[in-house]
Amino acid sequence: MRCPACENGSSKVVDSRPGLGGAEIRRRRECDACSHRFTTWERIESVTPLVVKRDARREPFDPDKIRRSLLIACRKRPVSADAIERIVHRTASRVEALGEREVSSESIGGVLLDELKAVDPVSYARFASVYRRFETLDEFAQLVRES
Repeated sequence: MRCPACENGSSKVVDSRPGLGGAEIRRRRECDACSHRFTTWERIESVTPLVVKRDARREPFDPDKIRRSLLIACRKRPVSADAIERIVHRTASRVEALGEREVSSESIGGVLLDELKAVDPVSYARFASVYRRFETLDEFAQLVRES
């Protein structure tokens, strides 16, 4: 961190305090060369990855889009709103934990399939039929046999 007064690159932290909501840290620093005091703020940089679609288009990762897809797959099924929110949260956490700038839609869909399979087999089949783009009933029947 360079001193704003003399541009020296060496300073020491005099005081640290949590910022608003605990999402950042306020640090009071003192320049080792000129003793000028200044404040810096430290916060986590969140990287919103781009989702690479099948047709090579890219769009920002959007947990709401996952939520909407799950709500459609789970419509009129005994899947609670809390269960859907947990799936959305776990999936978003997994995507962000990768730390990648780009994530394929196929990998996100695979995570959602794994999550749905454990929650409700009919919702899983509904989601898989769209995600895997079944063309025939035989493909769908094969999915049911594998489940």
